[in-house]
Amino acid sequence: MPNSKPHLLIAARLPPLYVQALHAEYTVHDRLHDTDPAALARVAPEIRAIAASGESKVPGTLMAQLPALKMVSVLGVGYDGVDVAAAKARGVMVTHTPDVLNDEVADTAIGLMLCAARQLPAADRYVRAGQWLNGAMPLTRKMSGSRLGIVGLGRIGKAIADRAKAFGMSIAYTSRSAKADVPYRFVANVVDLAAQSDFLVVITPGGAATRKMINAEVLQALGPTGILVNVARGSVVDETALIAALKDGALGGAGLDVFEDEPRVPQALMDMPHVVLTPHIGSATQETRQAMSDLALNNLKAFFAGQAVLTPVPELR
Repeated sequence: MPNSKPHLLIAARLPPLYVQALHAEYTVHDRLHDTDPAALARVAPEIRAIAASGESKVPGTLMAQLPALKMVSVLGVGYDGVDVAAAKARGVMVTHTPDVLNDEVADTAIGLMLCAARQLPAADRYVRAGQWLNGAMPLTRKMSGSRLGIVGLGRIGKAIADRAKAFGMSIAYTSRSAKADVPYRFVANVVDLAAQSDFLVVITPGGAATRKMINAEVLQALGPTGILVNVARGSVVDETALIAALKDGALGGAGLDVFEDEPRVPQALMDMPHVVLTPHIGSATQETRQAMSDLALNNLKAFFAGQAVLTPVPELR
């Protein structure tokens, strides 16, 4: 009997719980575009959807190989790897999973701020290596009451600001335009924001418009006691300029959850004790990944049931 389940291409490594749910609903082809292009060509006329992650690359050239494609469901709030213009031109819907990960990413940002300021990972290593026996660890810097600049005051940026208020921080932000519904001070450009901040948290979307926005000039403005935290996209920070600023003492420290060429991280960053590194875990808790998986799956289900999808990307609303 022919398989009546819609055919779907997985375009990235996805959480096992999500992959299991996809197999229950669809005929799944796992990353054939990377592993077996010939096999992809054989099944291409049947593939009607792509299941992607926020780090997936879904270019127009891939869509062009799939004549029956009608849907790209992204597991993640970011979707800069998807050629949305090409999708729109082909009549392909693109969805993502906003809101359900706001709290988790905001918590991660605050954690990186604290860890970078108080050097908690280095302190852990200090104790484990027995160095405490030789004397106290060098003093670190205070976070409470400091000045926080947020680059991108969307949903997650606002959640970070809410948490920062509990630390008595003064909060300013830069964005495409001032927000009428927030009490925080708007600064028109990122260089001026950095100059007025002790901590600069980056949570702006990725893509061409923000590529290397955090450059040498911004880092110089943040200064030798400033701390940069990036929970956005690795592409937003000029990694070469960041390494140079950290090496030269032009920047005080950094907390990084994302990198330009993930999962490859420059050795120079790994060698710096005043830099805190995490492996893109901003939303990586069981509860949040389950909520993201549920939303991504429900977007697919709604589409194939002929219903309105729950969370289309802004360009397709």
